[in-house]
Amino acid sequence: MDPETGVIYVGSRMNPSVYGLVQDPEVSTMRYIQGRASARGPQRLPLMKPPYGRITAIDLNSGEHLWMIPNGDTPSSIEDHPALQGLTIGRTGKPTRAGILVTKTLVFAGEGAGGDPVLRAHEKATGKILAEIDLPGSQTGLPMTYALEGKQYIVLAVGGTPDRSAELVALTLPD
Repeated sequence: MDPETGVIYVGSRMNPSVYGLVQDPEVSTMRYIQGRASARGPQRLPLMKPPYGRITAIDLNSGEHLWMIPNGDTPSSIEDHPALQGLTIGRTGKPTRAGILVTKTLVFAGEGAGGDPVLRAHEKATGKILAEIDLPGSQTGLPMTYALEGKQYIVLAVGGTPDRSAELVALTLPD
């Protein structure tokens, strides 16, 4: 949230699920436990229209949505789907949890766990992508900023998956 402008930047996702009760004695001694299934439509395509992951700028003074952009490229399961061949899909975002950092001039956002390993710098007024910074793993923690000896840094956690150890990454502009 930007306290000077009263604008909040919200990362959200569209990822419906179906929950029910299942019996699974290998997981629990309780007779029934919560089970989950993905909510997919025909040919395993999403039921909902995109964007599946997005960032929305909301003016807290008026409640107006100033802009909304998809956060991330189109998932390969959609982009490469045989039923959609020949169609121009465009950027849909990924149904992940974006970690957002708001500075005086920029909005930084990663795609979150399961997304691409990239941190993007967005223009605050429009959401336009100004820069994409490659990361060694997908973002798993919220970015934060600090200054040390007159130099500004952004640090965030990445990795922490079965195939990638967790680590902190600190970014700064070159001297």
